[in-house]
Amino acid sequence: MESKLHLDFSLVEQARAHASKVADDTQRFIDRHTTVSVERTVCRLMGIDGVNQVEVPMPNVVVGHLTDKGALPQGVAFWLGNAMLETGKTPQEIAEAVSAGELDLTALPAHTDREIEEAAAPVVRAAMDRITARRQCREDFIREHGDKQGPWLYLIVATGNIYEDITQATAAARQGADVIAVIRTTGQSLLDYVPYGATTEGFGGTYATQENFRLMRAAMDKVGEELGRYIRVCNYCSGLCMPEIAAMGAFEGLDVMLNDALYGILFRDINMQRTLIDQNFSRAINAFAGVVINTGEDNYLTTADAVEEAHTVLASQLLNEQFALRAGLPKSQMGLGHAFEIDPSVENGFLYELAQAEMAREVFPEAPLKYMPPTKFMTGNIFRGQVQDALFNIVTILTNQKIHLLGMMTEAIHTPFLSDRFLSIQNAQYIFTTMKDLGSEITFKQGGIMEQRASDVLRKATELLAQIERLGIFETLERGIFADISRPRDGGKGLEGVYQKAPGYRNPFLEPMKRGGLDV
Repeated sequence: MESKLHLDFSLVEQARAHASKVADDTQRFIDRHTTVSVERTVCRLMGIDGVNQVEVPMPNVVVGHLTDKGALPQGVAFWLGNAMLETGKTPQEIAEAVSAGELDLTALPAHTDREIEEAAAPVVRAAMDRITARRQCREDFIREHGDKQGPWLYLIVATGNIYEDITQATAAARQGADVIAVIRTTGQSLLDYVPYGATTEGFGGTYATQENFRLMRAAMDKVGEELGRYIRVCNYCSGLCMPEIAAMGAFEGLDVMLNDALYGILFRDINMQRTLIDQNFSRAINAFAGVVINTGEDNYLTTADAVEEAHTVLASQLLNEQFALRAGLPKSQMGLGHAFEIDPSVENGFLYELAQAEMAREVFPEAPLKYMPPTKFMTGNIFRGQVQDALFNIVTILTNQKIHLLGMMTEAIHTPFLSDRFLSIQNAQYIFTTMKDLGSEITFKQGGIMEQRASDVLRKATELLAQIERLGIFETLERGIFADISRPRDGGKGLEGVYQKAPGYRNPFLEPMKRGGLDV
């Protein structure tokens, strides 16, 4: 790919090398630890589901039981496999017996590691086969009907009621949306459990539950058949239940997941150790399920200046890339995030936005980049808002962004109506049609404003990553280098759910998912 910005790709490789060493150092920490959410995910993958008589999710029941016994560092798969051998019960039946107080997993005679692994193998294979079959459904549909060329139009629904979300999502798909993002209810990222069943009372969004995923996927499959095109469904596997929600989405055929390595630390004050461990397993699941992840670098620019701190976006994208690679996620599934958030009063601000987006495309040529619309400087003036969104749309088509989050002229006024969304779709479709090949027709002035801007951002990002390599990711986050937000290594929510693995610990899903399946 020829660089329109004449980027110094030796500097790009230097920056990537720094990010790689940061990720290697962090991975050594990750590999030594597990979390309650990782272990609850193993429960779910082994077939444990539902809630008990007081509405506690069964995976929480099992993990809570082992935590109380001081046995979680061995890994829940060990205890479940051992109990399967000793009792002849399924994992679901074992969980129900634990919940009823009829079974103490740690009081059973222990079998050998080999025996336990063989007992659990059919359950592990069944989960992997279920996810593979769901992925195959997506691939078969796309093979039959073709896939969207050019940017995916990404549109949100956020009513709080899954059934109303489905109504709005169906209308949006018929109007031209390619990705339906079900916004998650406010605060769910801070819940250390996943709600159960269909929900109708979310605030600012709808609860992420497995049943809600199933309902939305079925509705989009139905409208997709009607329209003859595949409609992707997006949700959030972030927060304290990051890998659990990834597993639920994999089972139910979601296509896109918000899944950032650092977002929960910075913007939800979730403990950094917990988040970094959880993101590794969640991304391995997404990799295996063929899910495209969306990262959250765009959020940096809501708290930090988009002109002065643009290099932190690039640095974070490079880190997210390296963390994802270590989880087995291919670059073709990395929706690395950035945003159109420069103050409209900045002279030549559009040139800076265009330079940043083109640089991201050139640095990450294989990634389906996620591009966020203007939000920070939307004022409620819908006429100016339409112009801002039009400029954003122009940058997307000129630089070949892929996941295009539609801007709303009513941003900063209210949750958008269907009519507002339709106008946004029309705006984008008009620009994407009339400027379809403009990006390949134009070049940028050598030594000009855009080239200098991209060069400056790349240089600063490389210097920042060198600093992060020296500090390590934990001290970097403590110093507030990203988004001007500082977080303590031993603070935040969820630290009590982090455990050092005991000798012989096993997670029967992690490595197979990273390498794409069980060895035959």
